[in-house]
Amino acid sequence: MSIFSGSSEGKGFFDVMQPKHSFWLGLVAGVGVMVLVGFIGLSAMYFKGYSPSKNNVAKVDDGAAANGAAVDENQPTDVKMQPITKDDWIRGDKNAPIKVVEYSDTECPFCKRQHETLKQLVDEYKGQVAWVYRHFPIPSLHSKAPKEAEALECAGSLGGNDAFWKYTDMVYENTPTNDGLDPAEIPKYAEKIGLDKAKFEACLSSGKFTEKVNQMSDDAVSAGARGTPHNVVVFGDQKIPVAGAYPIEQFKSIIDPLLKK
Repeated sequence: MSIFSGSSEGKGFFDVMQPKHSFWLGLVAGVGVMVLVGFIGLSAMYFKGYSPSKNNVAKVDDGAAANGAAVDENQPTDVKMQPITKDDWIRGDKNAPIKVVEYSDTECPFCKRQHETLKQLVDEYKGQVAWVYRHFPIPSLHSKAPKEAEALECAGSLGGNDAFWKYTDMVYENTPTNDGLDPAEIPKYAEKIGLDKAKFEACLSSGKFTEKVNQMSDDAVSAGARGTPHNVVVFGDQKIPVAGAYPIEQFKSIIDPLLKK
């Protein structure tokens, strides 16, 4: 009798199935369910911005923790990051007791908002707070950001610290964010701030700063970054992570008590 036929007493398919056939059918069904669940899970992670990297960073976000407490209490307090050196891009007094290290993505709309906040912060705390800019482009969200980060480095290499900040300001002031900046505008900005356009284009096309940008991204991950902007307020040996873009008042709530110590 075929396993697909019912008995004379009206028993169904599963009633008359032989035990060994039941076992194999159940096994195949179980494997099928596992494959389906795995596919659904991977699909969900992909559409939420899941972006595995060599550093095992599972998820990156635009404007991580952009609302809420200024200090992300879930972040580790033992921040592992590269020390600030003379080779960093620093806005304000390099000897300021407090430095805000920002890991940023030029195409991130939250970074664009925070750029103005940190400019204001340095202006209000003259000589007390400096701003250190480091790159953390997220290509899974903004495919143009890595090359734009290299452009910032080219500007700095050709014109020094002042040119770096002038060029960076121009990019943040003009980009529509979310991959909206026309690449043809990038060398024009360099020319507008007085840099040699031909030398700038040669620098950008050479890829000479690709590795530096990648190293800064690795440093961001080591510092606990899971999105942009990611900030670390540095005061002596103390490093306070601030994950997300916040109003200036919330940065002040961290800085003011430190200055009183």
